[in-house]
Amino acid sequence: MEAKVSIKKIIQLFLKLGFIGFGGPAAHIAMMQQEVVLKRKWMSEQHFLDLLGATNLIPGPNSTEMAIHIGYEKGGWKGLLAAGLSFILPAVFITGIFAFLYQQYGQLPEVQPFIYGIKPAIIAVIIGAVYPLARKSLKSLFLVIVGIGVLTASLFNINEIYLMFGAGLLAVVFYSFASRKTSTLQNVAPFLFLQLSGSSLFSDTTIRLFFIFLKIGAILYGSGYVLFAFLDTELVATGLLSRQQLTDAIAVGQFTPGPVFSSVTFIGYQINGFTGAAVSTIAIFLPSFIFVALLNPLMKKIRQSKMLSAFLDAVNVASVAIIASVCLAMGRETIYDSDTVIIALSSAFVVFRFKNINSALIVLGGALLGFVLYQF
Repeated sequence: MEAKVSIKKIIQLFLKLGFIGFGGPAAHIAMMQQEVVLKRKWMSEQHFLDLLGATNLIPGPNSTEMAIHIGYEKGGWKGLLAAGLSFILPAVFITGIFAFLYQQYGQLPEVQPFIYGIKPAIIAVIIGAVYPLARKSLKSLFLVIVGIGVLTASLFNINEIYLMFGAGLLAVVFYSFASRKTSTLQNVAPFLFLQLSGSSLFSDTTIRLFFIFLKIGAILYGSGYVLFAFLDTELVATGLLSRQQLTDAIAVGQFTPGPVFSSVTFIGYQINGFTGAAVSTIAIFLPSFIFVALLNPLMKKIRQSKMLSAFLDAVNVASVAIIASVCLAMGRETIYDSDTVIIALSSAFVVFRFKNINSALIVLGGALLGFVLYQF
């Protein structure tokens, strides 16, 4: 059994990741892999992979749920809360400041020169994490084929949930055929699909916000862009938020560290001040804590079942393939001239040459190099 660690160490790690976690879920998970597996050796590569697969089976922000999983593994219930809150709160705090300034002055600060360098550096961090995860997850020729298939389908924008469960169910069929045994897969991942409609059932703005964001947090799979599509339907179409405010919220989510779901702090503040920000933030993250608390204790039982273990192995491969697909898509968008190529290659050299280097230094280096090159 892997040793527990102090709550203080859990808080220190995830506060740091919360402040430096630029680049979205793929980048956050890459940083966690570096810190938890390579640097601190809190868990094995395989166990990290299993937790990654588990986060992809439930709704909500993957990187936040990964933090909660790790906290629960290393510190029980206190660790679950400590890791989750420590990872979320820096982003909420920073986003809250932007929300206040935006309401006062009606515009966002100029941060493009720093983002110009941060994004290519993040690509290098993700590649540095995907490489060892891929080596660990590709245990057989069948899983290699699954990984290539998922990567290809993901590049054609096939829904990641179909890919994840499709890979798992294909593995179950393959295992059943190979072992000449019949078996059924029941309740691999319980889902809670809330059918609440805050706008039609509740008149008070605060209560409406709570149930709108609770529903989104409980049913949302996919990237931050999927989140913004939900917000357009739930808030802009109902008149609670202007499209310009939503657009600016998207911008805040992109250039602030931590989970992109912290954008709802900005949105909640625009709608109903501090109360709206607090209620919206609590509501959208609450389901993640509940889902992880329910799923994590089942992980060992899943691994003990050969059938479910085959399912999880395929889901792990699919998870890594989807991260690789995200990395390729991000690369096309962010590495588009000689300067961004220089930043990306320099960062990749540091990642692979100095495996235990703090990812914060890579992000900071990319930001400073981007700022310098952007001026010329």
